[in-house]
Amino acid sequence: MSAFRAVRIDRDAAGGQQVAFGTLTDDELMEGDVTVRVERSTVNYKDGLAITGKAPVVRRFPMVPGVDGVGIVEASDSDLFAVGDRVFINGWGIGETHLGAWAERARWSSDWLLPLPSSFSADEAMAIGTAGYTAMRAVLALERHDIHPAAGPVLVTGASGGLGSIAVALLADLGYHVVASTGRPEQADYLKGLGAKEIIDRAELSAPGKMLAKERWIGAIDAVGGQTLANVLSMIRYDGAVASCGNAGGLDLPASVAPFILRGVTLYGIDSVYVPKAIRLIAWDRLDRDLDRKKLADATKHIAFTDVIDAAREIVEGKVRGRLVVEIG
Repeated sequence: MSAFRAVRIDRDAAGGQQVAFGTLTDDELMEGDVTVRVERSTVNYKDGLAITGKAPVVRRFPMVPGVDGVGIVEASDSDLFAVGDRVFINGWGIGETHLGAWAERARWSSDWLLPLPSSFSADEAMAIGTAGYTAMRAVLALERHDIHPAAGPVLVTGASGGLGSIAVALLADLGYHVVASTGRPEQADYLKGLGAKEIIDRAELSAPGKMLAKERWIGAIDAVGGQTLANVLSMIRYDGAVASCGNAGGLDLPASVAPFILRGVTLYGIDSVYVPKAIRLIAWDRLDRDLDRKKLADATKHIAFTDVIDAAREIVEGKVRGRLVVEIG
């Protein structure tokens, strides 16, 4: 087969990580029963960590990053998909242990793929991507806890990032009073356009605080972790809940048990990688029904494939607003 372009992460003899555009052939693709011509991908925080090596995301070398992809089936040994079908993927270890979507061609397991709904374009599916799908799962967790719009305000941390932007839009469209926390005050108008009613500076949540602080919100979607998550937990109202789905502020949790045993606060962990298909389909169905497409477009920027490495570095530095769609094919 002819060679095709891909972003390659390699490790040199000294253990250092090298990232560059290169070429692959079909013979170099990993196991799988469906071969896909990739049309679009996106840039997630995890992709940025993979590119920069700031966290041990990549566990196999060489690796093609990209934890989201959408494209057209070119070859299939599966009864689930036929040549010409448009499919998409989120997670399942691609970009970590299995070659990911930052390539013009990929081979994946049919068990990992979902058919692209006719209601979504390829661009919209990747504008949502892992970030938006995770945000929807966080909203579902709050709903399971019976946190409804009339129950009180809901906080979103890391609000100007990809996950936070879609969380703000989803909650606002569902009728919640959304409080958006961001370290970029210049993004206030952008967040209000997505539906945020209040904007607070992330500095209010980033310094060490009390084990129990003044009750402020009935629920929260936290994309930051670390000290921010600890402070958020200390400020949740009685019988409230927090959906934790990010670690931009660190993997540690310098909190106490006080919010859990004195206020009955619940902490939900939101995974996006190894979620069963049936649950994924529920989340994507809700995204189809509940996510305002205009807000999604307002939160999205398109970039060329050639710019993806620089964009991955920028997302780790906190320089990316909203979502990025990578135009691969």
